[in-house]
Parts: sequence; structure tokens; C-alpha cells
Amino acid sequence: MTMARTTAGSALDIDALLADHAKKIIVCCGAGGVGKTTTAAALGLRAAESGRRVVVLTIDPALRLAQSLGLTALDNTPRPVQGVDTAAGGSMAAMMLDMKRTFDEVVEQHASPEKAAQILANPFYIAVSSSFAGTQEYMAMEKLGQLRAQAATDDQWDLIIVDTPPSRSALDFLDAPKRLGSFLDGRFIRILMAPAKAGGRAYLKAATATLSVAMGVMTKVLGGELLRDVQTFVAALDTMFGGFRERADQTYALLQDDETAFVVVASPDRDALREAAFFVERLGQERMPLAGVVVNRVQFVAGRLTRARAQDAAEALEAGGARSSATAGLLRLHTDLATSAERHQAQIGRFRATNPGVALTQVPAAARDIHDLDGLRAVGADLAG
Repeated sequence: MTMARTTAGSALDIDALLADHAKKIIVCCGAGGVGKTTTAAALGLRAAESGRRVVVLTIDPALRLAQSLGLTALDNTPRPVQGVDTAAGGSMAAMMLDMKRTFDEVVEQHASPEKAAQILANPFYIAVSSSFAGTQEYMAMEKLGQLRAQAATDDQWDLIIVDTPPSRSALDFLDAPKRLGSFLDGRFIRILMAPAKAGGRAYLKAATATLSVAMGVMTKVLGGELLRDVQTFVAALDTMFGGFRERADQTYALLQDDETAFVVVASPDRDALREAAFFVERLGQERMPLAGVVVNRVQFVAGRLTRARAQDAAEALEAGGARSSATAGLLRLHTDLATSAERHQAQIGRFRATNPGVALTQVPAAARDIHDLDGLRAVGADLAG
């Protein structure tokens, strides 16, 4: 089957969402491996070919978006996508988050050239900006804020589509700013800040016994050289900590604004739909606007042949001899597909029962991998039903 299926309840109207020029940001979120990247790219292409000026930001390190858009590579700068039908006046650009480069840009923007050079060369900063837990999600929000500010000034884009990071949990994207704030406000950071704020001999005179013990323990755990790198990094970033929090608050407010719409992406598996339900609940708690849920890779079967009738027919043919084995094999395949279809609808039905007010659309499992614009157009058509 090639058409998307909507449930009997509220249907997610993708074309109406994309045509609404009051919507400036669409955030595709969900658990890892459910098709967020493909969904984001397909939404971007469909919006562009309907007249929107779109930029798609992906945080997926697998480069699937670049491949599906026919690009050899994506980087931290939006690149035009060739082959898009611009007859309606739209356009499409795509980019992939470079986590460290985005962190470097923040440092360069909010520190003096001398202080920025000191931070960028610091070994601990290099490690944190490349691999610290939550940095990818936080920098995704930083880049979203940058793109929105740029769109507001030069009118280059009127729609930003965000493919959120392939995190263990979909909630990591929303939790990253708070986690970073907790890290910056934590006792470990306050201890490290003390020598830099007190300075040299004054610090040695003012240090308490507790602080001295704590520093001694950290020296043993981290090593003297690494501890000095950490202290230098924290001291250099001290004037920027307020800026981190301020920008995180601004982006969080942007995600709560009516110009943003969240599309939660899931597969018809129990764990993915449970994650989607958690995210839907969290969006409600945070008063963030939910457009609806996309359930990808749903199995459908053509015709009216039920699973039970196909199974009975296969058994009867198999009892009739080898000449009927090919037909019996096809009936067995139909039985397996029908079993999967029933299981998927049962899972989706349970989700709908516990989330009755959520608009939802189902997208059939693709027969092949999506690797070009034609494939994305087909996915877009499925999304729109």
C-alpha cells in the first residue's frame, strides 16, 4: 500500500500545518530509530514545493539526510538542495549540526578575542565541546535560536524544520538546558571557581579546610594537570555562564510560542509509542504546542483476505501436494503480514485510547530505503495522506 492511513479519530493534517505561515518552526522529535530524519526531510521538501522557504536542521550523525537530499555532505552552514521544484516560489536548504563548531561560535560571539582563544585552546574545553553528555542537545537548541534570529533579520527562510538528536530518550532534547544549568550551578563547579575568584595567595589564605580537602581529592582523581585545565576552563567561562542560561531560556520560550509546532514521530512498536506518550505528556506540562503524532513503518495488507482465512487456505493447499507449495507460501506471507498489521493496529489503538485528543497519522512501511528526492516526495505524500 502506498497511501498513508489516518485513524478513525482526529487526523493530523500535514498539508494544513505546512501551509500555515504563522508556523515558523516544526520540531520532529521522538525516540531513536523511528524515522525522524526522513520525516523531517520529507516535510521540508513538501513544504518547499508548496511555496515555503525552508531550512532543515538535522542532528543525525548517520548522514542519511544528506544522502536522501543528494548532497555529498552537510555541515554547520545551510546548503541549497538541488532538484527541488520551485514553481510555487519555495526553496529548500539543509544543514547538519556541527556540535563543536556551534560551541566555538558561542564562545567567539560572547567572549573577547583573547579570552575566546584561551578557551578554544583549553584541553578540557575541547573534550567538553566534543563529547560532554547533553552538549549535542544543548547546541541543537543554540543553533535553532541562531537560525530563528537570522530568519527574523534577513527573511531568508520562513520555516525551520528541526530533526532532534538520536538520543536514548526523546526527552533529552527538552532536558538539556536544565541539565547544563545544573552542571554550571553545581558544587563541583563552585569549588573549581573558588581559586579563580579569590586568586593566588589570597585564595590560599581564604580557603577553608573543607575546600582544601575537596581540592585534594579532585587532584587525586583527576590528576594535577587535568585539574588545572578544568580550573582554567571554568575561570575563562565564568563571564559566559549567565549568557548560556539566558539563551537557553530564550530558546525554551521560543519552543513554547505559537509559531512552533511539535511533530512527535514513533514506530508502531510498544516502546516507541510509550516514548511518544511520555513526550506528548511532557509537551503538555511545558505548554509547548503539539501538532500531532506520526506513526511510521506501519504494516498494512491489501484486499479483504483475513489472516485466519489465509492461514486456513495455506494449510489446505499444503495438504494437497508440492504443486501448490508456491501459492501456499504466498498465503503464509500474507498471514505473517496480516499478523503484523493486527499487532500494529492494536498498539496504535492503545496509544489512541490513552491520548484521545492527539491528532495522528499512520505511514506505511516503505518497500525500500529512502535515498533520493523522489523517495522523500513519496514519504511526503504518505504523511499528507
